[in-house]
Amino acid sequence: MTKVLRIINRFNLGGISYNVSYLSKYLPNKYETLLIGGPEEEGEESSLFIPHSLELKPEIIYELRRSINPFGDYFAYRKIKKIIKEFKPDIVHTHASKAGAIGRLAAFHCKVPILVHTFHGHVFHGYFGSFKTGIFKYIERYLAKKSTAIVAISAVQKKELCDLHKICDANKMVVIPLGFDLNRFMESKNEKRLTFRTKYFLGEDEIAIGIIGRLAPIKNHYLFIDAIEYVVKNTSKKIKAFIIGDGETKQELMTYIQEKGLHYSINPHEKALFVFTSWIKEVDVALAGVDLVCLTSKNEGTPVSLIEAQAASKFIITTNVGGIQDILHPECGLLSDANDAEGYKNNLLYAVNHFEEVNSKAGAASSEVINKFSYSRLCMDMDELYTKLSS
Repeated sequence: MTKVLRIINRFNLGGISYNVSYLSKYLPNKYETLLIGGPEEEGEESSLFIPHSLELKPEIIYELRRSINPFGDYFAYRKIKKIIKEFKPDIVHTHASKAGAIGRLAAFHCKVPILVHTFHGHVFHGYFGSFKTGIFKYIERYLAKKSTAIVAISAVQKKELCDLHKICDANKMVVIPLGFDLNRFMESKNEKRLTFRTKYFLGEDEIAIGIIGRLAPIKNHYLFIDAIEYVVKNTSKKIKAFIIGDGETKQELMTYIQEKGLHYSINPHEKALFVFTSWIKEVDVALAGVDLVCLTSKNEGTPVSLIEAQAASKFIITTNVGGIQDILHPECGLLSDANDAEGYKNNLLYAVNHFEEVNSKAGAASSEVINKFSYSRLCMDMDELYTKLSS
C-alpha cells in the first residue's frame, strides 16, 4: 500500500477542492490517501461538503492561511511535520502556493521519498510588484529543486513556468489537466434552468450574463461591470448580469456600480441590472439558468468556471490569460487580451446582439470537455506519474 499525504491551501469552494477530493477518493486501491488543508477564509464558502459527500474525512490545519504570517505559518509547518511522522507517507503531494511551500519544506525535512507539487495557478503576474514577485520566484525555484516532480495543469502553464519564469527544467514538469464530474452539467438542464430563472424573475426575453468566481482584484470584475454598462448603452436587448461568488472586493464593486448610476441587488425579488448572488453551491443550476458566461481575470491557471461552462453548452467571453486558450474551443467563445478593455466590451456586445448565432455553437465542445476533464482521467494520469516516480 502506497501512502499519499495530499495537502491543499484551504478548503474553499473551487476547482482545487474538487480535484484533491476526487484524487483522494478515486485513485486505485493500492493507494491510501490522507487529505489535509487550511479552512476557508472570510468571504469564502467552505468546500468541506465536497470531500464529505465522498465519505472523506480531511484534517483541518487552522494555522494554514492564505496570507503570509510567520507565527501561524511556523505552527502550520510543525503540525504538518507531526502528521508526516505519524502517517509516514511515501508521497507528499501539495496543491497551490502556500501548501506547496510549507508542505514541501516539512516533507523534505522529514525525508519523505517523493515530493510532488501541482501549480493550479501562480502569483508571478498581476498580484505583486516586481520585487515581491522576484522573491516568490526565488522560493519556488528553491522548492522545485527539492521536488521529485512538478505538475502543470496545462501546456501553456508549463511553458510559462519553465521558459518565462524559469521555475524548473521542462523535464521535471509534467502536464496533467484538471478533472471533475462534469456529467451533472448535461443532466436535467431544462428543469435547472427553470429553477434558476424562476428564482431570479428572469423573463424568456432576458439574456442572463454570469461571471463566476472569487471577488478579488486579480479577477478584475470592474471590467465585467464596464462591459455590461457598454452593452446596455449599445443594444436594444434586455440583459441582466449575475455576479456569482464572494470576496474582498464585493463592497468596492457595489460602490463602483452605484457611482456609474447603475443598480445592483442582493435580493432576487428586486429589479436591478446587477445581481450579487454570493456563492452558489449548485453551480450546475446557475449555469443552466444563465445564457452567457464571462471571465475578466488578469491571471489564471485553468479556470474551472470555463470548463464547467463549456460542459453546460454556454458561450464564453473571456480574457486570454493563463491556460484559457488550451481549453476554450474556438466556436464556443471570444477571446481578448487582458489589457484590451475595448476588445472585451465589443466581444460581449457581439455575443448579446448575435445571441441566437453564438448560442447555436456553444455546445460544440461539450462532449469533448466532459471526456478530457473527467476525474477518472485525472486519477489515471496521476497513478501513472506516481508509479513512474516510485519505480
